[in-house]
Amino acid sequence: MDRVSSFDEPLKKLLGGATAKVMAEHLDLHTVGDLLHHYPRRYEERGKLTALADLPLDEHVTVVAQVADARILMFNNGRGKRLEVTLTDGSGRLQLVFFGHGVHKPHKELLPGRQAMFAGKVSVFNRKMQLAHPTYQLLDASDADEATEAVDAFAGRLLPIYPACKQLDSWRIAKAVDAVLPSAQDAVDPLPAALREGRGFTPLPEALLKVHRPQTKADIEDAKARLKWDEAFVLQVALARRRYADTQLPAVARRPVADGLLDAFDAKLPFTLTDGQEKVSKEIFDDLATEHPMHRLLQGEVGSGKTMVALRAMLTVVDAGGQAAMLAPTEVLAQQHHRSITEMMGELAEGGMLGGSDRGTKVVLLTGSMGTAARRQALLDLVTGEAGIVIGTHALIEDKVQFHDLGLVVVDEQHRFGVEQRDALRSKGKQPPHLLVMTATPIPRTVAMTVFGDLETSVLDQLPAGRSPIASHVVPAKDKPHFLARAWERVREEVENGHQAYVVCPRIGDDAEEEKKGKAKKKATEEDPDKRPPLAVLEIADELRKGALAGLTVEVLHGRMHPDEKDDVMRRFAAGDVDVLVATTVIEVGVNVPNATAMVIMDADRFGVSQLHQLRGRVGRGSAPGLCLLVSEAHEASPARARLSAVAATLDGFELSRIDLEQRREGDVLGQAQSGVRSSLRMLTVIDDEEVIAAAREEAVAIVAADPELEHLPELRTVLAALLDKDREEYLDKG
Repeated sequence: MDRVSSFDEPLKKLLGGATAKVMAEHLDLHTVGDLLHHYPRRYEERGKLTALADLPLDEHVTVVAQVADARILMFNNGRGKRLEVTLTDGSGRLQLVFFGHGVHKPHKELLPGRQAMFAGKVSVFNRKMQLAHPTYQLLDASDADEATEAVDAFAGRLLPIYPACKQLDSWRIAKAVDAVLPSAQDAVDPLPAALREGRGFTPLPEALLKVHRPQTKADIEDAKARLKWDEAFVLQVALARRRYADTQLPAVARRPVADGLLDAFDAKLPFTLTDGQEKVSKEIFDDLATEHPMHRLLQGEVGSGKTMVALRAMLTVVDAGGQAAMLAPTEVLAQQHHRSITEMMGELAEGGMLGGSDRGTKVVLLTGSMGTAARRQALLDLVTGEAGIVIGTHALIEDKVQFHDLGLVVVDEQHRFGVEQRDALRSKGKQPPHLLVMTATPIPRTVAMTVFGDLETSVLDQLPAGRSPIASHVVPAKDKPHFLARAWERVREEVENGHQAYVVCPRIGDDAEEEKKGKAKKKATEEDPDKRPPLAVLEIADELRKGALAGLTVEVLHGRMHPDEKDDVMRRFAAGDVDVLVATTVIEVGVNVPNATAMVIMDADRFGVSQLHQLRGRVGRGSAPGLCLLVSEAHEASPARARLSAVAATLDGFELSRIDLEQRREGDVLGQAQSGVRSSLRMLTVIDDEEVIAAAREEAVAIVAADPELEHLPELRTVLAALLDKDREEYLDKG
């Protein structure tokens, strides 16, 4: 974070080329500042032995333990030798093995009673945990002078254990940190003095010394509190400045008009809006009425009526003389939105057409696969302003697409679009258009504040009346094959009762896909004969037609079908002409068929928690209850099964997103596009540090409101400039 002065020194100057090269290639550490911000993952207390009973399998570990015994074994008719060392810590035992030339040194050094730090990857041999060829550092010494030094160095000291790699052990990283630690005095402190003193924080140089070389546990807590706060604060200042800059941009205010399109639409609605929809609509209308662009994130549970809220916002903009564009991630979803919006609007969507309402407007669809004539007409309707609403895919972003007066951009499932795509669409307005970003993936408040901190947030957490509950169950196909047979019976029962079902598979199974994945699959199968490829749509559909669902109309839907074919299948499914739709995740968002009541997800363990929640939201959209069956061959005690059980246990998307976040690494959550943020979050964890993030956001907002350019806070400006290099600036530009 503080990449200034001596913090910018390349590591090879201080550590030598070989060590610096390993740090750069395997740990992404290049400068003194990078290494000083490579914090210990945990600390070992001198004399306190690591619990060997709790070692995780297949992970690189560092243990502090005592040698119980060591013996040399011969094998291969005396031609080979192996050293076996048993470690103990009172809670368990661990075996070390060394082979060949690697036996000599440890045989001399690892004598019974000796204590050392060992690092290696935990494996199992003959049903015993072991480390093969671990690296180690002795923690005691034989000669008296050295013994005194060793005691001084280690007695009562907390030993930092660093995130390491195979090529560089924790203690070698610790030695490298010792070499750069004097530079901690040059740390530029980003916190304004009043804030630092008001909250009683340790000065930054001291916090860096304490985190790397703590004398007591209180030192560690002090340092962590300070370093977490810095990360949260600098990021929130960056986001607050982005929000402030947005308020300085000009935009055309789009105020509701009495007796216009919106009023006509509301008057013909066959139901009343939920309180949540009313509240969120008001927030959006208030934003649209201002003369700077709205930047709002609308997050809502699957089926909470986000599209209705977005449509009412679009109609308000059309009433005020502007146009609205909705950007969808897939053609299936764009077509679905176009179909449902024109159905909801009825004659109001036929402005200028025979039988259309005189208060209506034209609603056009624009996708890459449209025929030339239809495409030409759609482009004409946009440039003349004839079409008030356009729904489309990436095709909307092309240079040829011109608007008469673009007033609002609605981005559906925002995480599927890159910065450039959103900006390209926004640049088509004469002035920056208002922006509404929608997601059905519930985002915990901390992530919303961290990842989407430049957007104001609205939440729809109330389901519309008439929505039915969804029962979810895990089907353990390997342990209990009769459960799977029963799952297909349940699908038949739903169809016999006049309903429809989805079957979801992770893979398509067509030639193009097979060719692409064939080599990888062959290699994986050779390495592990039990590992089969994920189940495929085309294969499962074929099996079901011939077997468990024979006699029912079973159709397929996947991303590589021709768009007309996809649209035809979706139309027939929506019309009730197809009993069972076997599909990939193309149905994950937005697809709305109220008569579909059952969903079977094959190889459910291969999907993420949020994705399963999204998929499940496709059923139970009408008055009949929904059923979601999660089929898996994962072992009962595996993390994958635990994940599925969590999904089956709750319909609360916010709770599931929290579980998802806890089970994944922080970096995965913030994603590749947010690499700048990820690499600046080293101490802060967005799931556990909600209070820190919320408090830092409050302070950041106040500071930016008082001094937007940070003229009176040069240190903070320096640190921000270092954080926001080009890539990170682009990440923050996503809004």
